[in-house]
Amino acid sequence: MAESRTRTYLGVPMYRPRVAFFEFSSCEGCQLQILNNESTLLDFLSLVEVVNFREAMTEQSEDYEIAFVEGSITRDDEIKRLKRIRKNAKTLVAMGSCACFGGVNQLKNRFRNPAGVKREVYGAHPVDSGPVRAVEDVVGVDLRIYGCPVSKDEVEKMVLHIAIGKSIVVPKYPVCMECKRNENICLFEFGEPCLGPVTRAGCDSWCPSNRAGCWGCRGPAEDVNLRQMIRIMEEHGFSEETITDRLECFGGFLSLMKPERGKGG
Repeated sequence: MAESRTRTYLGVPMYRPRVAFFEFSSCEGCQLQILNNESTLLDFLSLVEVVNFREAMTEQSEDYEIAFVEGSITRDDEIKRLKRIRKNAKTLVAMGSCACFGGVNQLKNRFRNPAGVKREVYGAHPVDSGPVRAVEDVVGVDLRIYGCPVSKDEVEKMVLHIAIGKSIVVPKYPVCMECKRNENICLFEFGEPCLGPVTRAGCDSWCPSNRAGCWGCRGPAEDVNLRQMIRIMEEHGFSEETITDRLECFGGFLSLMKPERGKGG
């Protein structure tokens, strides 16, 4: 058994950690990213021993070392389940915007009358769902993989670094740096709102490179000046509603925003 789990990297024996993937309130798009790119899937699987992955396998085991958690936390039963996962895992990784910040799901928190919203949406069949929380609001998180969805390359790189004991470095600079490197024309010149100047890099400016403004799914870069960013967007003619909707979309910027910029419902 030990021999079957041994691989080498540059001639050095590499331990294959037991990993598990779990989902909470989410679209499961981050997990789908892991399975999407068949060209590197076998290489990825050679790095780890997957023991729990509902989207990909029927076997399940509670004997894992690394837990990748996708999704936000919205119910009491999810809290109990997450705490059990945290207890079993040596390393817990928050995977994707929902796990890191609450994601799109956290938009429900802006409603001042959640009971009325539930009645409007679900009628006589209410769903037991409370305020949306990020994973780290419930349990301790060791690592974070940002994005909506995550980049499979980034996941694979992180797993490799864990397996060989190498430090994991997440970019601190903004998406604009990658945009300039990719020789993109600034989308402000095309009248497109973009949070690239304040959003953490690591996506290789995927959205701006495809002529779509950044929505900040990776959260804020280090030491960003959000007030100046808002001023620049206003100077380019973007309304307060447009700016607020973009900043609030994934939840990563909420801690940097003034409370009065939020909207109610």
